[in-house]
Amino acid sequence: MDTPRKYTDKQEAFLNALMGEARGNIRAAMRQAGYSNSVKTSEVVSSLRDEIIDRASMMLAMNAPKAAFGIVDVLDDPSALGARNAISAAREVLDRTGLVKKEQIQVETKGGGMFVLPPKQDDVEQ
Repeated sequence: MDTPRKYTDKQEAFLNALMGEARGNIRAAMRQAGYSNSVKTSEVVSSLRDEIIDRASMMLAMNAPKAAFGIVDVLDDPSALGARNAISAAREVLDRTGLVKKEQIQVETKGGGMFVLPPKQDDVEQ
């Protein structure tokens, strides 16, 4: 098993600020965590890349129910101001959390059976 990664106090403060008060603003999160203005954002982000992605993914997952309710709310009041934008934003959140629209293909045939052949391969001499 992998042991949990240890973060410095500044790194932990940065991650918490980034997903909290700074609302994704890297430089603001760095300032709140106590990093100097001379520290490059890439220095901080490169070492925390995986954790940033994990936390962003968690944030989307936490907002998936809100997105679903947003779509349902438009059903109740389709003429509401910004309904199109709400649907679009909700769809993006749900897509990124894996809750995508299901597509079905219906194939009908009249008469005999139907079968699917594998793709034709060209015979190449060796």
